[in-house]
Amino acid sequence: MALNTAFTDYMSIPHPIALAPMGGVAGGALAAAVSEGGGLGMIGGGSGDRERLAPELALVRERTEKPWGIGFLTWGIDTDTVAWALEYQPAAVMLSFGDPAPYAQRIHDAGVKLVAQVTDLDEAHRALDVGADLIVAQGGDAGGHAGSDAIGTMSFVPVVVDLAGATPVLAAGGIADGRGLAAALALGAAGALIGTRFEGTQEALLSAEESKALLEARGQDTESNRTLDIARGSAWPDRYPARTLRNDFLDKWRGRDDELRESPEAFREYRALADRNDLAATPIWAGQGVGLVTAVEPAADLVRSLATEAERTLHNLTHWPPRFQLSASRG
Repeated sequence: MALNTAFTDYMSIPHPIALAPMGGVAGGALAAAVSEGGGLGMIGGGSGDRERLAPELALVRERTEKPWGIGFLTWGIDTDTVAWALEYQPAAVMLSFGDPAPYAQRIHDAGVKLVAQVTDLDEAHRALDVGADLIVAQGGDAGGHAGSDAIGTMSFVPVVVDLAGATPVLAAGGIADGRGLAAALALGAAGALIGTRFEGTQEALLSAEESKALLEARGQDTESNRTLDIARGSAWPDRYPARTLRNDFLDKWRGRDDELRESPEAFREYRALADRNDLAATPIWAGQGVGLVTAVEPAADLVRSLATEAERTLHNLTHWPPRFQLSASRG
């Protein structure tokens, strides 16, 4: 059975899978591979550093003619950044963590799909108000940044689906295999935005040491925190903490964020470790589904295997074993 949804129809792709546009992880090679595999590959555009992004945008255009997109941190960009990115002719632009209103019309005028990621219902209402073509409902299970009061993906997604009506919704947060994709579809989503699982691919912009840490991690090894953003001097708004793997620096400063902000020595310590990419301090973004990342494989193959597993899961559910039907009828 093919998993045709409003999302696959909208984007003219075979599988209801999108790559989360993870900054520093999802470059042109990974985005292109996901698109070639039948999903929607998206480059992590961050705050729009053109010097860093231009080679990645050129690379995705070189490696695929299939639909791809780019994602930006809404709080960190301006209209010139969006206009510049649109010149590369993406099929979609995803805006996260802020008000998409200043950029929505420009994106629509370019004939490009506007994808708005939301972490609470206020953000979901705003996304609908500005005419988002697709909404990503991100639950607190997600790796990287999320809302400070974000509830779990299983609880959040159906509420957003009900609110969105005819606007397709992608589920995000903790989805790392085909069973998770099948669950997202069962919740009413039109597909899934997947991040952590795609960190375990050959095309991801991770070091060998970071990949090894991911493969060895479990969900309970992740923690939502502001500590590492503070230490690295990031401009991220406080309302969006980040889920990362635990490390020595986080262990040392946990619960002491105010003290950390006032400690030049701690900043120097962090910078010394980060400059040599020491994983005792460097953040590794990872969601609660990280325990399902057990191998590093080609991203295109991963897209297809996720879709196949989701199809198999849904097929098995529609052919529910008689013994379960019997036990349920007796209950």
